Amino acid sequence: MNSPSCPDLSDWLRLALVPGVSAECQRRLLAAFGLPAQVFAAGRLALASVVGEEIADLLHRHDNLADVDTALAWASQPGNAVLTLIDPAYPQALLQSADPPCVLYAKGRPELANRSAVAMVGARNATTQGERNAEAFAQALADAGLAVVSGLALGIDAAAHCGGLLGQGSTIAVIGTGADRIYPARNQKLARQIAEEGLVLSEFPLGTPPVNYNFPKRNRIIAGLSRATLVVEAAIGSGSLITARLAGEMGREVMAIPGSIHSPLSKGCHQLIKQGAKLVESAQDVLEELRWAALPAAPVRQAELVPSHPDPEAARVLQSLGYDPIDPDMLLQRAGLTADALFAILTTLELDGRVARLPGGRFQRVD
Repeated sequence: MNSPSCPDLSDWLRLALVPGVSAECQRRLLAAFGLPAQVFAAGRLALASVVGEEIADLLHRHDNLADVDTALAWASQPGNAVLTLIDPAYPQALLQSADPPCVLYAKGRPELANRSAVAMVGARNATTQGERNAEAFAQALADAGLAVVSGLALGIDAAAHCGGLLGQGSTIAVIGTGADRIYPARNQKLARQIAEEGLVLSEFPLGTPPVNYNFPKRNRIIAGLSRATLVVEAAIGSGSLITARLAGEMGREVMAIPGSIHSPLSKGCHQLIKQGAKLVESAQDVLEELRWAALPAAPVRQAELVPSHPDPEAARVLQSLGYDPIDPDMLLQRAGLTADALFAILTTLELDGRVARLPGGRFQRVD
């Protein structure tokens, strides 16, 4: 079913679904000939003068009508839409980026695509504290009316989406598969909730499986939708730094949360800060940088009004932990307890959510 705002949707899909014709080539054709129907009406020589003979042959010979029909049937289902460059619902912020896709598959609330947004990205193998930071920042930013954009990956992305769903602004997931696929499988429940309460976006044709190349490619859309990109945790070489670089190239704000100098997942953030990214310690810092409406003052947590733990030995362990990851041998030296006593206390604190066990047997305080 064609959208009332885009009566020639089948022609847009026919152009977008020719394999081997990039979004950049599609835009060149549109600039030269007008709407997609006019592109297909042009002769082979005229097309070749714009995009070369190989692509001109593809446009004339490739039969993708079955794929077009599949996409139209998908778009006719409640909650689904296909947005084209000329659709009023197409995200206007993305039009200002260097490489906007000609077609976007949208599942959920397409109006969110034009809400002011902040991207939040970070490590898949995030720390417990990193995930808590991501969720808390995302909820605060969403409560201030911003949409939280991320990539539906495990770790920081998933935590950011959860926080956005808890807030008033909701969340947008930009995925690296077809809009009818969910990846990773562990995020199925989250993806369905985003499709119901937020928005799932994809530039990839329906049925596209998870292919490594597609995930860095979709990062330009995450950055392009957003007024700023906030990196919560990232190692050197992380894909999150690609998103931050793309945001900077688009003239958008880049921000990062600092962490322990000993944590590999902080080094990417520290690198960004050295390169000029805004160091942020609270959601209020983000809002002030964007000159967005201020948040109400946060209530003081009860944990800040009372001693860190009523049990003196547990309090000693928390103090000895500090806020950096620490291995058990070093913690034994700091706390001055026997190994049995220390691990009994750590187990209790872990069950209480005050301490997280990290890969490699290390521990970290998370309150």
